[in-house]
Amino acid sequence: MGNDGELLGLSGAIVDAWSAPGGPPAGAPEGPTNRVTNELSELADGIAVVESFSHVVAFRTDEGLVLFDASSAFTGRGVTASLRAWSDEPVHSLVYTHGHVDHVGGSGALLADGAARGHAAPHVVGHENVAARFDRYRETNGWNLAINARQFGPGFGGGAGASGRARPFLPDDAAEVTEAYRDDLDLSVGGLDLELHHARGETDDHTWAWIPAHRAVAVGDFVAWVFPNAGNPQKVQRYPGEWAAALREMIAKEPELLLPAHGLPVAGRERVATVLGDLATALERLVADVVGAMNQGATLDEIVHSVRVADDLLHRPWLRPVYDEPEFVVRNIWRLYGGWWDGDPAELKPAQADVLAVELADLAGGAHRLAARAEQLSESGDHRLACHLVELATRATDDDGLWRLRARLYRARAEAETSLMAKGVFNETARASDDRAED
Repeated sequence: MGNDGELLGLSGAIVDAWSAPGGPPAGAPEGPTNRVTNELSELADGIAVVESFSHVVAFRTDEGLVLFDASSAFTGRGVTASLRAWSDEPVHSLVYTHGHVDHVGGSGALLADGAARGHAAPHVVGHENVAARFDRYRETNGWNLAINARQFGPGFGGGAGASGRARPFLPDDAAEVTEAYRDDLDLSVGGLDLELHHARGETDDHTWAWIPAHRAVAVGDFVAWVFPNAGNPQKVQRYPGEWAAALREMIAKEPELLLPAHGLPVAGRERVATVLGDLATALERLVADVVGAMNQGATLDEIVHSVRVADDLLHRPWLRPVYDEPEFVVRNIWRLYGGWWDGDPAELKPAQADVLAVELADLAGGAHRLAARAEQLSESGDHRLACHLVELATRATDDDGLWRLRARLYRARAEAETSLMAKGVFNETARASDDRAED
């Protein structure tokens, strides 16, 4: 790792070293930086990353391995096999950066491998809120399976497991935290010192770690090489302001190696500071602009259609809005500071949606007139207004032709979107519309 820094490509490749501060040069690659290969890359002596649905970061110590995260149930075996090709030492400690299933779901495979080798079970370390998250996942199993199917596609949804019962969202063999902490925790394992710090960001149970000997930060999902997942429309509250504050605390450590759970590791103090600083700046500006508008009496509708992130930030490879997007973060900031009411008095206690649709369809001259106008708007590129009108049309009358039109319009809208979250909802709506037309 050169002193001037570089972006470390996994599987041995070196990605073009962009100047820092500043973004990539013209023509820099825009492709995905997170691949599910389950391949291990050694970044430095005693430090490795397994590239997967979420990465596993591994440190060798005199007492065994220290791992950050265990990846998902889908990839746990592959990740474990790659780790064992690198080291057959026991896993001394498994640190959860947070309790999302793509970070903890592979722990069962990892522990089973250790047991088969005669190793003692590892210490499983995490924030105290991880246990509460696991409990919530079990209580809302069906809801979370439905979210996954909508967000990532039907293959990530429910269905029966080998036992015939519904497949659990949180795998039954996911390892529980055995050492929980609240604010900060210092660990020393086989000569390696680690400082664990809690901060709310994407989740309320998130951990980031400072490893002084390597001047490294293991950051979980605080960095994911996409626009921060601080606005997911189907998930619980996110905390963009506190997320930004945590990023500033990381910068203050002057790290020289950034180890995220998704995307590329980054080496070089200035370059690491650039990535962390860009993410913090984007979130800080969004919070300031939304709260400022709220203080001036703006409604949610006015804020959603006026607050923006500067293009120079969105063009950075580590801030691409391909998973979450700023518009969703705006709504989450409103929810955090202002509650669920959007400021429209008619929406405080609204009429039933189907009743309103029938009334408006009658005023417009019928549901088919609304549908025809929706199709025109979609063809002209106004997908937002088109979807409003086709929703009214299908709610106002049950016509299989209108449901097929709804499917077409939402597929067109999905193709025009950039974020996986928006695409997932709109594509699921199209699939459901086709099913309704058939029924």
